[in-house]
Amino acid sequence: QVQLVESGGDLVQPGGSLCLPCAASGFTFSMWTMSWYRQAPGKERESVATITKTGGSTTYADSVKGRFTISRDKANTTLYLQMNSLKPEDTAVYYCNAQGGAWDWGQGTQVTVSS
Repeated sequence: QVQLVESGGDLVQPGGSLCLPCAASGFTFSMWTMSWYRQAPGKERESVATITKTGGSTTYADSVKGRFTISRDKANTTLYLQMNSLKPEDTAVYYCNAQGGAWDWGQGTQVTVSS
């Protein structure tokens, strides 16, 4: 079955960096446009970054543009989110999924930005 396993979340100070990997299995990873999402307490889940099947095109939410970078490793079926210049408002649980949320959601990984 499809599994999406996010990891790498941590407590980090403002201005810090984190890299989140997402291990995908159970589907043909290379055939899907993939996205990173996040959900902050009391807020709806939102898409923050998307990457096409080939990795040739990426899009970002305005709130993370210039600070976050999405990438994918086809050989290892892993999706990544490099997060730099983190802000307290980036605090959320981060999830990966196909664009539009085609698969069941994983458990996510908690990112907390605080001094």
